[in-house]
Amino acid sequence: MRVCILGDQQHCDEANANNVPCMDAEALKKLNKNKKLVKKLAKKYDAFLASEALIKQIPRLLGPGLNKAGKFPVLLSHQESMSNKIDEVKGTIKFQMKKVLCLCVAVGHVDMPSEELAQNVHMAVNFLVSLLKKHWQNVRSLHVKSSMGPPQRLY
Repeated sequence: MRVCILGDQQHCDEANANNVPCMDAEALKKLNKNKKLVKKLAKKYDAFLASEALIKQIPRLLGPGLNKAGKFPVLLSHQESMSNKIDEVKGTIKFQMKKVLCLCVAVGHVDMPSEELAQNVHMAVNFLVSLLKKHWQNVRSLHVKSSMGPPQRLY
């Protein structure tokens, strides 16, 4: 998962020290709301983190492109550790419910212990059910699938 920092000078210096791609306000101004360039930027990275000072200017600098792609930046303050925040963003999942009846989301990886994987599945299912209006009455079935294995029905 690739994360990009949209930050002020202090965050850009810290990002360069940690080998994390970053862009400052000047680099964002060069895109000057060009839809193709903003879309290309959104495709290139999976998530964005932005400084407090810059997050308010992002809609003005880039237009609605990042928001439409569902990748509006997460706030990164100077008090927080950048590497911890990146790990936190990598560890969160988004449930994007559109008008489709099927929903797929990653809850773990191959190297995880089975207890942690079971805990992640449990938390994801409970959170998803809490988002639904009629809770469990809206769920027909739940399946868990590994990358190569057959799907296992849970509910």
